[in-house]
Amino acid sequence: QVHLMESGGGLVQPGASLRLSCAASGRSLVNHAMGWFRQAPGKERELVAAIGWILDITYYSDAAEGRFTISRDNGQNILYLQMRRLTSEDTAVYYCAAREGDVQYTTSDYNYWGQGTQVTVAS
Repeated sequence: QVHLMESGGGLVQPGASLRLSCAASGRSLVNHAMGWFRQAPGKERELVAAIGWILDITYYSDAAEGRFTISRDNGQNILYLQMRRLTSEDTAVYYCAAREGDVQYTTSDYNYWGQGTQVTVAS
């Protein structure tokens, strides 16, 4: 079993930056891909960014490309999401997720989930 716990969410103004963290514990994450999903009110949960166990394998949604950076510290079992130039459209609950194997792109592909951290972008 993998336990995931997100942190770093909060209320920020448009244009600000924020870094989310996800601490993993439990079984080894060797050969596990990890991702950040988000769910805005009334919308489906969507993949924002993902990273493979091999660190140069990454994926970004169109909304995240160029503004967000996903990274992971495999030694410390921590996943990060650096977010820049935030807008109100980024307001959502952000979830950390993990799966054994390669990066995949839908919620059903991921076995392990954190409880989420709220990000609110407002002036």
